[in-house]
Amino acid sequence: MKPTDLVVTPMGLRFLGRVFPCSIGRGGIVPARDKREGDGATPVGVHRLVGMLYRPDRLTRPADWALPIGPSDLWSDDPRDENYNLMVRAPHGFSHERLRRADPMYDLVILTDWNWPQAEPGRGSAIFIHQWRRPGAPTAGCIGLSRRDLHWIAPRIRHRTRLVVRL
Repeated sequence: MKPTDLVVTPMGLRFLGRVFPCSIGRGGIVPARDKREGDGATPVGVHRLVGMLYRPDRLTRPADWALPIGPSDLWSDDPRDENYNLMVRAPHGFSHERLRRADPMYDLVILTDWNWPQAEPGRGSAIFIHQWRRPGAPTAGCIGLSRRDLHWIAPRIRHRTRLVVRL
């Protein structure tokens, strides 16, 4: 592991010599081979960071490579969809998650390469790094951080930064 890795530890998320409180999935941390759609688990592994999305109506661009979330942007979470585990646009005839939420949870989203870009149906859709609901509240499998910490981390991510999750 490198200091530039985001490392999930029992104490929190370690990055650049600091440790940030974080939330993980309600299903706990599971071996990658056991991860399934809807299980609420955070998969073990070394995950590349492949994108960053943000709400331009709520915050300034956090990094020069971040892309804006528009009103029609969705994320497909339906294993029957040929666009499973990809960003899609409304209207969309399959199960999906709205990226432009009323709450601030997805105002800033860091995308990992979990089951991407060639998704295996049912292995689980997106593992994001995003704002938590509140301290200690579990996610649906993602990594949750406080708004302040997420906004500190985002501009410091580099091309080789990875998310490392261990049992």
